[in-house]
Amino acid sequence: MPKTVPVTPSAPGAMAPYSVVTEANGFVFVSGQVAVDPISKERSPDDVEAQTTRVMMNITAILGDLGLATSDIVKTTIFLANIDDFAKVNAIYAGYFDDQPPARSTVQAGALPGGFLVEIDVVAAR
Repeated sequence: MPKTVPVTPSAPGAMAPYSVVTEANGFVFVSGQVAVDPISKERSPDDVEAQTTRVMMNITAILGDLGLATSDIVKTTIFLANIDDFAKVNAIYAGYFDDQPPARSTVQAGALPGGFLVEIDVVAAR
């Protein structure tokens, strides 16, 4: 299956030269999402819990546009501006998955674009 770039009306949109989503060989790759409301384009407050909630809402909506759910996610990567926020982010993130969460990496990025506190990308399988 060749690479496609699906239309995702629920996505906030790309902030640079990249695709929000690409799909190939039964996998859906969602680029790193930050805490931007897809309708108002407003950023969430500088609070890691609010930002994590918005990011997960965006990911859920993007997958929904493609007929997928968080249960279809097989891998995530969480980028944190401050690793001390790990427990707060983890508590919110965990609420989006059942007893079989995806594989995951979490790293401190030091600084994220736009001064965001958290960014998450995912890979889902059809």
